[in-house]
Amino acid sequence: MSDEQKKDVEVTDQSAEESDKADEAPQSPPEQPADDAGTMPLDFATFVVSLGESAWVHLGLVPNPMTGEKKVERAAAKQTIDILGILEDKTKGNLNEEEEKLLSSLLYTLRMHYVQSGNAD
Repeated sequence: MSDEQKKDVEVTDQSAEESDKADEAPQSPPEQPADDAGTMPLDFATFVVSLGESAWVHLGLVPNPMTGEKKVERAAAKQTIDILGILEDKTKGNLNEEEEKLLSSLLYTLRMHYVQSGNAD
């Protein structure tokens, strides 16, 4: 076998290995440390938790980070909870088990607190 043919075989073998790796299920990106500003990298879980935190603030269960006050804003809470519900519907079947559990449990808890906040009136 000539040197040229050997190179072709090696390239073909490497391509087959790369193709096998591409067929494997995609891996989630590795966890990354906070950046210089102290913020965590944005991923789906961070995004969902951020929306959840906004809903907690609007429900008056957590102080507003800007004012330090707890104030119930039911319309804003409902809108944020509805956005999370839309995310749940639109991402069905595309989330890993951890993300799915996070979103569904957060939604359940927020919805229960929303209902309770209406009964407190």
